[in-house]
Parts: sequence; C-alpha cells; structure tokens
Amino acid sequence: MNKQKLIEEAKRIRNEAYTPYSKFKVGAALLTKDGSLYTGCNIENAAYPVTCCAERVAIFKAISEGHHDFQELAVVADTERPVPPCGSCRQVMSEFFHPGLQIHLTNLKDSVKTVSMDELLPFSFSPNDLNKEQ
Repeated sequence: MNKQKLIEEAKRIRNEAYTPYSKFKVGAALLTKDGSLYTGCNIENAAYPVTCCAERVAIFKAISEGHHDFQELAVVADTERPVPPCGSCRQVMSEFFHPGLQIHLTNLKDSVKTVSMDELLPFSFSPNDLNKEQ
C-alpha cells in the first residue's frame, strides 16, 4: 500500500469520529508489516479523560487482533498544519513502533509531514526503563 492510499484510509475513517464536544474529527490508518490495515477515529466521552484518540484506537485494534509488527501510520485532521499526535498517543506509539517507523501527519488540505517515531518522540520512556528487579 502506498502512502497516499494510507492517507485516504485515514480520511475515510475520520468521518466516523464521535466528537459531539470538540467537533475535532481525527482519523488514523495503521499498516502492519504483513499488509493488514487497521483504522481508528477519535471517540469522545462526556467524561473527557476517557476519550480515546484515533491513533490509539487503530493501534489497540491491531494489538487486540495479534499484530505487533507495524510498517507505517497516517493521521489526518482538519487543521492548518499537518496534525501532530498528542503526548499520550506518542507514548503509546513509542511502546509499539520501532524508532524508524514512518508516520505521515496530514490535513484535509493535503499538506503532509512524514517523521520517524524517533523524531516524533526522542528520548521516550520505554519498557527498558522499568525496574525489572523483583
């Protein structure tokens, strides 16, 4: 799947976002190394902290289906600049994405910024930082 097709899938799923409070719809499309595609849209809740972003929905769907080897991600929103993921999404991405994984950030004006996971969240907290002593 090419980058443009991945972005189109993110745009398509964005229309399914549940955003009655912010009206800020986001879509994400995640491609696994075996070619499987997982999409996600943001889903809000009246109790704001339990809202889930599009990126995490796509990642969690893939993980719940047994996929752990990812190739690239596209994220889209109606923003002036290519939409940046929030801090929570960046931390989840750093847990499951290798440092070089390409993330295509875009908007409805077709502005695209492609960054690696390591560029998006340098010096991230990782499982290696946990104290593994019992």
